[in-house]
Amino acid sequence: MTTMTKSKGADALPLNTILAGDCIEMMNSLPENSIDLIFADPPYNLQLKGDLHRPDNSKVDAVDDAWDQFSSFAAYDRFTQDWLAAARRLLKPNGAIWVIGSYHNIFRVGSALQNAGYWILNDVVWRKSNPMPNFRGKRFTNAHETMIWASKSEGAKYTFNYEALKALNEGIQMRSDWVLPICNGGERLKDDNGDKAHPTQKPESLLHRVLVGSTNPGDVVLDPFFGTGTTGAVAKMLGREFIGIEREDSYRKVAQKRLDSVRKFDREALRVSTSKRAEPRVPFGQLVERGMLRPGEELTSMNGRFKAKVRADGTLIGKDVKGSIHQVGAAMEGAPSCNGWTYWAYKREGKMVPIDLLRQQIRAELAN
Repeated sequence: MTTMTKSKGADALPLNTILAGDCIEMMNSLPENSIDLIFADPPYNLQLKGDLHRPDNSKVDAVDDAWDQFSSFAAYDRFTQDWLAAARRLLKPNGAIWVIGSYHNIFRVGSALQNAGYWILNDVVWRKSNPMPNFRGKRFTNAHETMIWASKSEGAKYTFNYEALKALNEGIQMRSDWVLPICNGGERLKDDNGDKAHPTQKPESLLHRVLVGSTNPGDVVLDPFFGTGTTGAVAKMLGREFIGIEREDSYRKVAQKRLDSVRKFDREALRVSTSKRAEPRVPFGQLVERGMLRPGEELTSMNGRFKAKVRADGTLIGKDVKGSIHQVGAAMEGAPSCNGWTYWAYKREGKMVPIDLLRQQIRAELAN
């Protein structure tokens, strides 16, 4: 197992490593304010009573492991409060957390999140397109799980790649109900005996959406309940750094084997659509300073109705009006506002070219 570190004196992080041990102890050993995002899939405390069988009398491979068993709700609440406190200490001021759970635990976790000082941003329903049926026929088929997305505190400037998620959803704003299949088929990891390596392995599609939407390449993602390493595998593919914590040796073994086979996407493939508000601000005057447009050069509105001349200070002057590209455009149209970048064009070789192309040229230079 290779350990990579980002270090600033004492602020060394064991990046791209699976830490063995109790999640609370391990988190408390890491430097505070060092993590960009936490994805947590804690024990659900299912409180199962006896075995569950299918109609053909075959036994369902349910979650009956010791790590999911707590003596009482009070004991589970104490555990939740402790690990959430440790997690919040690690998050950077603008960091965020995702916690996934079922109806057994998610309401208790949500209350604990708020009590700990986190600020809930959304709850997202993962609707399973292929859920396990309810064999006893006494309740609805449990076809979803709930994820809570929260920032470290109210007012934090958390990462949200709105345009990237919109692009993932074919140009439509991403909603808070995600229809994705459960982990099965070739994605479901098996142990040496051919059995499920972990009873609640999450699908990579779920983590892909979470990480694309709420992290950037190079960010550090922590998973304190690492299991078979879905968070780490997707983080590695997407060019994020990860830290996993897992106390069960069998899970660590499977996770490490999985991670060793994961290939990181190339640099260009890691780029995602960004919001225009997130792009570098380019003053119109910079186009004049750099000679991309000359003082006295004439601009024409895209609809061909109005003209204005460029001034040396980056303003425009038109008939009876002068000011910024936005102010002059609005005045000429008699409109309350105007986006001058998309309103004005200049002439080159007999063709009208939007001035926004010059802004995009400068932004491309800044990105490289």
